[in-house]
Formats: sequence, structure tokens, C-alpha cells
Amino acid sequence: MQEVTLVGIDLGKHSFHLHGQDRRAKAVFRKKVNRKQLVEFFAAFHTCTLVMQACAGAHHMARKLATFGHQVKLISPQYVRPFVKSNKNDFVDAEAKCRMARQANGINGPTHS
Repeated sequence: MQEVTLVGIDLGKHSFHLHGQDRRAKAVFRKKVNRKQLVEFFAAFHTCTLVMQACAGAHHMARKLATFGHQVKLISPQYVRPFVKSNKNDFVDAEAKCRMARQANGINGPTHS
């Protein structure tokens, strides 16, 4: 998983859906974790860019994950919606956050798969 450069995180109350991509925007992993597992996962994970939707709990989580050396980007929900490719679910939302971040900021390579 060292090739992962960008992780989209769909935040929830109790569970979080992760979508990791490499430099070429290829999906490397999809994972569902709880709050404790999320913190433990990113504490041990190599530094990369994390993208999540700005909401009430996102700022706290962003500060926490940034302490592990990750670059955390918060994006407004209205900007993510156009990037959802198929039926809405939490994994698709996490992937859309990666797609939006790549296109908007030119993060680590092309915006297509």
C-alpha cells in the first residue's frame, strides 16, 4: 500500500469508508472502519493526502489526522456531488472525493482512471 498517494474518506457517525488511490488515480483499496480503527490505521499509514467532506466533525478529525503527518483537505459537499459516477453509497462518495480533489487541485497525476 506504499503506492497510495490520495485517500478519500466518507465520514459517518460510527463508520468511515476509505478509498485509496495511487499516483495514476487507480484504486488501491476500499475499507470500512470505525472511529478507533480510522485513527489507528492512519497513525501507522505512510504520509499522504487525505480528502474529506467539511462537516461538523470533520475539522476535529482533520486536526487529529494531521498530527500523524498527513496533508488533510476539507471540501464542501456541494463540490463533491457532480463527481459521483453511479448510485450513491458511502464507498462511491469516498471515491468521488478523490476524483474531485484530483481535478480541482491537480493532485499527483491525471484525473481519469
